[in-house]
Amino acid sequence: MQLTDKITLVTGASSGIGQTIARHLAEEGATVYGLARSTGKLEAFRDEIGAERFRPLTGDVRDDVSVQEAVDQIENEAGRLDVLVNNAGLAQFGDVDEQSLEEWNVQMETNVRGVFLCTRAAVPLMKRQNDESGFGGHIVNIASIAGLVSNPGMSGYNASKHGVRGFSKAAMKELRSDGIKVSCVYPGSVQTNFSDVAGSGGGAGNPMQADDVAATVLHLLRTPDNYLISEVVMRPLRP
Repeated sequence: MQLTDKITLVTGASSGIGQTIARHLAEEGATVYGLARSTGKLEAFRDEIGAERFRPLTGDVRDDVSVQEAVDQIENEAGRLDVLVNNAGLAQFGDVDEQSLEEWNVQMETNVRGVFLCTRAAVPLMKRQNDESGFGGHIVNIASIAGLVSNPGMSGYNASKHGVRGFSKAAMKELRSDGIKVSCVYPGSVQTNFSDVAGSGGGAGNPMQADDVAATVLHLLRTPDNYLISEVVMRPLRP
C-alpha cells in the first residue's frame, strides 16, 4: 500500500508508540486521525504536525458509543478508512492475589475490549471499500511480547495481550477473504513511560525505541495488496 493520502486511525495517539506511529504516517503523507482521551495532548500534537495531516479525536476505546462516533466522523469527513492501528493499551502490574478487580478490569477493557470495539466499527467500512477496489484495508494490532510469554507479577497484562493475539489470529482468517489484512505486532521492551505507568519500576537496560516499532508498522502497511505478514516479534538485541 502506498501511504500517501491514505486515511488512517491510530488509537492511543497522544503519547508513546501511538504518537510515534502517527508521526511516521503523517510524514509519509497519510491523513492521521488520532484517538485518545487526552484532548490537550492531541491538540498539541496537531499544532506540531499540522491540521492537514493530524486530526484529533477525543474518545475512549473502552466505550462503544465513543468508538463508533469516531469512525462515523472519519467516514463523514474522509469517506473511507484505509488503516486502523489498535495501539491503545496499558498495564497494571502486581501479584495475582494483590491485584484489585479495578486494575484487572481496566487492562481487559482497554487492551482487549478496545481492540474489539475499534475493529468492529472499522470492518464494515473496509468491507465496502473491498467491494469497490478489491482491497479493503489493513488493521494492525499492537500487542506485546507479553502476549507470547508469561511473567510473574503480570498475570492481568499477560492475559490481555494473549487475548489480543487470539483475537488477531481469528480476525485475520475471518477477514482476509474481504480484502482486509490483520497483522499483530509483539514488541519487547520499548523506551517510553510505559513502565512508570504500569508500576514496574524499570525495564530492559537497552530498550528499543518507539521509532523502531513505528518503522516496522509502516513496513507492514507498505506490503503489496496480496502479501500479508500476520505476525511480527521484535526484541532488543542486547536487553
